[in-house]
Amino acid sequence: MKICVFCSANQQIDPDFFVLTEELGTWAADNGHSIVYGGVNQGLMEALAKATKAHDGRTIGIVPMIVEKSGRVSDYVDVEIPCDNLSDRKQLMMDQADVFIALPGGIGTIDEVFTVAASATIGYHQKPVILCNMKGFWDSLIAMLEDLQAKGMIRGNWRNYIKTADSIEEISRIIS
Repeated sequence: MKICVFCSANQQIDPDFFVLTEELGTWAADNGHSIVYGGVNQGLMEALAKATKAHDGRTIGIVPMIVEKSGRVSDYVDVEIPCDNLSDRKQLMMDQADVFIALPGGIGTIDEVFTVAASATIGYHQKPVILCNMKGFWDSLIAMLEDLQAKGMIRGNWRNYIKTADSIEEISRIIS
């Protein structure tokens, strides 16, 4: 299975997020899954790729040209797929992946989650999006989705498109 992981490229975040991200990369590799990700050599992206490679896993980096030009491409990318911009990157990630997991991240990660989920709501795919709720990181986003649901702003149930998991074991159950 190809697992697309959305996550932070920031180094200045909770150190526990790095440990948990490394555990996800190790689990994916040990279970024969490939990682599709942004291909950047910083933050959780780099921790994920490094752990995946340390366990003989395969990584596919979807890398915007601006990242390439700035020299921020990870040495742990096995297959590099270049793209023009972030819109192209998201489409290529959707084309490549079987499932999407969002680790802690910022605006870019939230954008990726909602682009993929919105595409599912109108029938472009039926691939799950999972918020990996490390240390309650996504609690406020989950509360916002619940509030939108209660106000009738989401057709159907948002949990049909975005799943939540507090552990790798829960992720494994969702994608199996």
